[in-house]
Amino acid sequence: MAFVLVLYGTGEGQTERIAGHVADVIREHGHDVTLLHGDRIPTDLSLTAYDGAVIGASIHLGRHQRYIREFAVENSTLLEAMPSAFFSVSLSAAGRGTQREKARAVLEGFLEEVGWHPEVRAVVPGTLAYGQYGPMKRFVMKLIARRAGGATDTSQNHEYTDWEGVTRFTEAFLERLEG
Repeated sequence: MAFVLVLYGTGEGQTERIAGHVADVIREHGHDVTLLHGDRIPTDLSLTAYDGAVIGASIHLGRHQRYIREFAVENSTLLEAMPSAFFSVSLSAAGRGTQREKARAVLEGFLEEVGWHPEVRAVVPGTLAYGQYGPMKRFVMKLIARRAGGATDTSQNHEYTDWEGVTRFTEAFLERLEG
């Protein structure tokens, strides 16, 4: 049995749901998981207590959460030395071609910036959470969705997350952890 940290940053909660799914898959493989929100890290947390780590963050305005970036910078040496994985959640990942490439570029830029090079990484489509947006953000997101060919019905949220893809991502991490 391995001890795995699953750490995440989230805006509207979809990255938290995805991190929870990642943690469940890891537990199903018989490992112990600590699931933490990145802005609620205990001051005594030590990455050395873990055999592996999965970190996820969502993209907002072209950047991941600052607290996830800071954690990755502070722990990049340890993350490099253990089985680790990173997933980036973005609505752009639900798109095709250029949109998806932009989401991938943000992920790669983040990893380069923090000095961490996990073998397992993924861009994961998120949710168009109209119900959680204020009036201005809802209006702007509807305009963006319309241009991108996405859902414009603001009376409900629209989930694009590929849960099977998240499971495959987690299993790829587990192969490195268990191998």
